[in-house]
Amino acid sequence: MKATFGMGCFWCSEDVFGRVKGVKSTTVGYMGGKIEHPTYEQVCTDRTGHAEVVQIEYDPAQVSYEEILSVFWANHDPTIPNRQGWDVGTQYRSAVFYHSPEQKAAAEAIKQKLQDSGAFKRKIVTEVSPASAFWKAEEYHQKYYQKCGLKMHGYGTFW
Repeated sequence: MKATFGMGCFWCSEDVFGRVKGVKSTTVGYMGGKIEHPTYEQVCTDRTGHAEVVQIEYDPAQVSYEEILSVFWANHDPTIPNRQGWDVGTQYRSAVFYHSPEQKAAAEAIKQKLQDSGAFKRKIVTEVSPASAFWKAEEYHQKYYQKCGLKMHGYGTFW
């Protein structure tokens, strides 16, 4: 099964999801924009409409989509539009790109449940949109933290 999320820097997102039991692979890239084959430099202009995303292949016998959504919600701030930490721009927006009606329903239900629970003091701004063309990011972005010997210790902090 496939899942795709935007939650700020795709390096951070990839590392977080890559450690989830049942996730078979992670690939970073771009989704939700208006040009084909965007480059990192183009996406960073904040003019293409793409989000930095991590696309996940997972085994539903080992981890459910709802469990993966829990990792998504717990590892970024879904109340800040177009920003995560020091990263600012529409490419860093909070987004669930669903691949099926079931994924859409699950994402919307959990988003509403979190909003109603008061878990966040501000309104959740996460977009829930159909998956569109996925453009794989340049090779140097793939498994970036592993290549550099870094490891996430909670969202936004690493050493």
